[in-house]
Amino acid sequence: MSDDEPAISYRVLEPGTRVVTSDRVELGTVAEVLENRLEDIFDGLVVDTPAGRRFVDAPEVARITASVVTLTIDGTQAAGLPERDPAGGPEFSANTSAGRFRRPWRRR
Repeated sequence: MSDDEPAISYRVLEPGTRVVTSDRVELGTVAEVLENRLEDIFDGLVVDTPAGRRFVDAPEVARITASVVTLTIDGTQAAGLPERDPAGGPEFSANTSAGRFRRPWRRR
């Protein structure tokens, strides 16, 4: 890995790209890139590791290049990364049957 390699967008990050910690410990490879497509926000990574799939939150990603993803956390911190929830994260939706919003102090 060269530190001179140009950074790339998370949108073109390929599965299988190596993931290393800030102290250059090899963590694993990218399994999945997580994003909020509606708001164009990078949410994090799912990384294949020898211990299973782990979730890496976006603020823990320091740099993305075509050949390696470098994290802001060291190897000790990376050992405590949470497992990837196979069901994904929680989903939220608006309650459209609730009707219009009214101020509680407003007279009807």
